[in-house]
Amino acid sequence: MSLQVLVSTMNQSDHSILQKMNIESDAIVVNQCNNNEIKHINFNNKEVEFMSFKEKGVGLSRNTALMRATADICLFADDDVTYKNDYENIIINEFKSNPKADVIIFNVPSTHSERGKRLIVKRKKLSFFNCFRFGTYQIAIRLESVRRSNIYFSLLFGGGARYSCGEDSLFLNDCLKKGLKIYSSPLIIGTVTHDQSTWFEGYTQKYFFDKGVLYANISKRWARLLIVQFIVRHYKKLDTDINPIELFFLMNKGIKENKRRVL
Repeated sequence: MSLQVLVSTMNQSDHSILQKMNIESDAIVVNQCNNNEIKHINFNNKEVEFMSFKEKGVGLSRNTALMRATADICLFADDDVTYKNDYENIIINEFKSNPKADVIIFNVPSTHSERGKRLIVKRKKLSFFNCFRFGTYQIAIRLESVRRSNIYFSLLFGGGARYSCGEDSLFLNDCLKKGLKIYSSPLIIGTVTHDQSTWFEGYTQKYFFDKGVLYANISKRWARLLIVQFIVRHYKKLDTDINPIELFFLMNKGIKENKRRVL
């Protein structure tokens, strides 16, 4: 069983990111920058395809790597992740021990003091009610399962897109809709710094509006209930002067935006 890490990054002038991330498996790096170039690199005796393109959008970046992937197992990655030395064996062995799993979500704890420290504590099957709190950089997939189900990342959500976040939740939602089985793993494969974000500019009106559009795309039927649960669970932790009622109506505008557009 083989593994490729699919890295989305921006404005890399050299290949030092491979050392920084401690890449010790085959990988595809998609570098969105100001030139077009494809290089094949041998790094730590592994094959790395380093692709630079004049384009932007994290969904496009992940799809570019996903379309070119060839390994049995693929791990999505951001450039602020640093992997453990044995991450390749950890991931492959987890899939070998759970042949039912099409997708496995691993622990990649943040080193940022203001980001949550909540970790996965046990292996279990995930559902619509508990799989949307994870980031793409935690997701590993069986490539054949995802390809067979024709699942890709939305080009409308995420950094560089019209709506600022949520491509990870939509990807997992599509996996569930297509009948793929998603499991969690308590194993740690690396850490993420979360020092910078290409899309997060604070809890602005646009942030909440985009959340409404996202929830409408996850479930038109339950979108308003998702808004309510978001406000109830997270409002006290949000650094915003917008009161909860205004938040509801702001996110509800996002739902109406979704109805006006064909997304």
